[in-house]
Amino acid sequence: MRNKIGVIVISLFALFASDLLPAQADEIPVINDGGPLAPIEFKGPGSRIHGADISRWQHPYNKLIDFKKMRDAGINFVMIKGSDTKEDSDALARKWFKIDRDAAHAAGIYTGYYHYTILPNVATKTLIIQDAKAQAQKVLWRIASIGGLTEKDLPVALDIENKCVKLRSTNTCEKYASRNTVTIWSETFLKIIKEKTGRTPILYSYSNFLESSMKRSAELAQYPLWLAQYAVDPAGPTNHPGMKNGGCYVHSWTAANCKAQWMMWQYTSCGIASKYGVPSGRLDLNVFRGTYEEFAALRKGSWTPEPSDLMPMGEPSAMTIKTVTFSNSNRPLVVDVDVVRPSQEPVVTGSVKFVQDPGNPMNVSLKQSALRATSGSWTLSVKGIPAGVWNGQIVYYDNSGTHATSSQPITLTIEQALTTPTPKPTKKPTSRPVSNGCKNQIKN
Repeated sequence: MRNKIGVIVISLFALFASDLLPAQADEIPVINDGGPLAPIEFKGPGSRIHGADISRWQHPYNKLIDFKKMRDAGINFVMIKGSDTKEDSDALARKWFKIDRDAAHAAGIYTGYYHYTILPNVATKTLIIQDAKAQAQKVLWRIASIGGLTEKDLPVALDIENKCVKLRSTNTCEKYASRNTVTIWSETFLKIIKEKTGRTPILYSYSNFLESSMKRSAELAQYPLWLAQYAVDPAGPTNHPGMKNGGCYVHSWTAANCKAQWMMWQYTSCGIASKYGVPSGRLDLNVFRGTYEEFAALRKGSWTPEPSDLMPMGEPSAMTIKTVTFSNSNRPLVVDVDVVRPSQEPVVTGSVKFVQDPGNPMNVSLKQSALRATSGSWTLSVKGIPAGVWNGQIVYYDNSGTHATSSQPITLTIEQALTTPTPKPTKKPTSRPVSNGCKNQIKN
């Protein structure tokens, strides 16, 4: 019923606007956007507007995407990963964001931007809000670096699907954020993006996360939902995302009829990438739920950054070493560090490391890891320091160039361990059954 009504609405709009193109061979209506890009086509499953989402994983071996081929295959919009909480992942997102956005626009495809979030390991509401503000600042700086948002752009999307805030050494989760933390953080982030850009941002997640990890919130419900749900064919007239056996998921976007109020549906992660000009093995595909007018409304208004909105270059930073723990050559050096901007807000990007005194080198290979607790706060662990008295520096560095380097001197007295650690026996690799991640998924 919805598809038939959609065709009627489109036809009426065309009569008044006089911009309905002649029907294609498959009789799917095509609408002239009246804007800077190619016509909107309802060529997705269920006669909906078709889209994709991409990240650095769609660039194996630094290969480029053929966006013209993607457009010819019926894709009208693509959501691009523009930033990430983790520094290494963010650097890769930054590398491809502008390249992909410009190429997509040139091919006639509208673009959106999404930020992948890792939540902070903090206990108070004040610190939760502080981290959300810092991550929102990263997003705003990234958008400002490309000149802001135009009518070729969809709103910013928040990708929130992971509530682990502390990992074990085995890379399994040791601590999860509370429902209250996830909700407050999301409300804060989305509000900042909306106020600054003038566009209502989108929230991306999956139904179980929305139900089990967030509180129901009228504030969150105002933001459009981009919902992931695989193994359900969106071409089926009664199919929709967000249902489960024996009832429905209950969250901020659950309607009275037990259906999720979604705007975009990521219906597969196993799209045939080569069909859309993408050099990776597979591709996420999406459909837009609404009409042409609703799609156009997402792109209304533009945001042009002022000079004060641009990412600073070499902004001064100040470091505080909170705690230092060391003992013998079998135990790591552990340092808790805070780094702030001149405003006393936490730095937005960067990380920390231990640098040896070049005048008294250890002549050993050290194993370092900086675990982010929240924006501007790290726990640095350094393994392999031999017995002796050593001088060095705890250094904050930022490869993006946003914040200037800062450091604090440190002196270590490492005792010789009485015993050497017993090496763990090497386990023979066990063969695991090959799993098919695309089993039951839609392969369009």
